Amino acid sequence: MKWFLRIAGALIAVLVIAFLIFRTPDTDPAEMRAKYGGEPSQFVEIGDGVTVHLRDEGPVDGNSDAPAILLLHGSNADLHTWQPWAEALSQTHRVIRFDQVGHGLTGPDPAGDYSRTNYAEDIREVADAMGLDSFIIGGNSMGGKHALAFAVAYPERVSGLIIVDGSGGPAQPRTAEEEAQDSGNIGFTIARMPGINLIAEQITPRALIAQSLEQSVSVKEIITEDMIDRYWEMLRYPGNRAATMARFSADYEPMTEAEIAALDMPAFILWGEEDRLIPVSAARWLNQTLPDSEMVIYPAIGHLPQEEAAEATIADVRRWLAAQSPASEPLQDAP
Repeated sequence: MKWFLRIAGALIAVLVIAFLIFRTPDTDPAEMRAKYGGEPSQFVEIGDGVTVHLRDEGPVDGNSDAPAILLLHGSNADLHTWQPWAEALSQTHRVIRFDQVGHGLTGPDPAGDYSRTNYAEDIREVADAMGLDSFIIGGNSMGGKHALAFAVAYPERVSGLIIVDGSGGPAQPRTAEEEAQDSGNIGFTIARMPGINLIAEQITPRALIAQSLEQSVSVKEIITEDMIDRYWEMLRYPGNRAATMARFSADYEPMTEAEIAALDMPAFILWGEEDRLIPVSAARWLNQTLPDSEMVIYPAIGHLPQEEAAEATIADVRRWLAAQSPASEPLQDAP
């Protein structure tokens, strides 16, 4: 019995030492705000103890009547994923993007509510705070789901939808080709594993983030050291790791086919043909279900077309925006 207790004690000691060695602590909020929250960032209170990190950019001529676009990032990303679009589209439109709760510099929801409904209400509160009545809303991945959820809840406020490799609809059967190219995503897989995900709240190696990003995209060149650092540091912003595990532990909350089919505002669907997280069959289903939609599929592009194919997606979005509002014809000399 004494030998058993000694061995057990030694194992516990080894585990404690390993935990202390490999533990990756939270980042410092002040340092993160200084690094990622400089101009033109704002920190806006929207109620219920939530202060969102957002950026509000638009035409430099002071035209307050510029049409507005609100952009939502995907899971474990942040508002910086829209940087190429924001730089280009803000020449003709008011572009607002923000870190959703559980992400970026906004941090966790004080009530721990990561439901689809709460995310939609946060969007409404941000829109109200920024004085937006009717606007175009776009989202990538999880952000696409939240854009659809907001449109379902407040269709009168949505003048257009832009869905970029977005979730939100009922899960679609994968084709044989999609099954073959599905290599999984190590970060999302760990977040769904009970027990293991609790360890990941404290031990989150940078290499894990790098591998997760590599598995998400086809254009590997967009993954820079700075990008890996940003994802790693933002995930470790106090409360964000626990929020991530809470989100992935919850049941998927899709909109119904009837809810999506009732959305009659113009919609633009952009998708990477090689998306291994949300396959292109989901794009085709959305295009068939939404009453007024257009779809563009990008060959050799993965889950982040707004970054992997920035120039192509910007050109296509500008064309679509011009068709919705001819007065907002893009500048000819814009990149």
